[in-house]
Amino acid sequence: MIVEAAVTIQGSQAAIWNVITNIENASEIISGIEKIEVLEKPASGLVGLRWRETRILFGKPATVEKWITEAIDNEFYKTRAEDGGFVFLTTKSISQSNGSMTLAESHQSTPQSNFAKLMSVPMRLLFKGVVKKALLKDLKDIKSAVEQK
Repeated sequence: MIVEAAVTIQGSQAAIWNVITNIENASEIISGIEKIEVLEKPASGLVGLRWRETRILFGKPATVEKWITEAIDNEFYKTRAEDGGFVFLTTKSISQSNGSMTLAESHQSTPQSNFAKLMSVPMRLLFKGVVKKALLKDLKDIKSAVEQK
């Protein structure tokens, strides 16, 4: 299942990058995140940054470990998480078009276990809208943080 969302932001590419890479303080920026616990910091850059992220999903705390697998400064970064037999790949990217900046996020859920493959059909039907709504909320929170600075 792939879910994508994007927002236009009035701010520089560098300002957007500073907000989306401020993972240690993401719970202060993104209302859907309850807690961030950084587990591993790379010597330089973003690749290898690993953290635990807790969100409230369906009224209960859900924690997943994420790490950055690829990044180009001021352009994009990709994360990976594994949970419940699924691999979750997310890309946050910044682009410029007609003088406006766009922050986009793509979230891909891929089942790995037989149980996850079985669950992926109802998940696609039931959760795609929920995931898209959450992505948009996160992006709007980031937009607010950039535009208030």
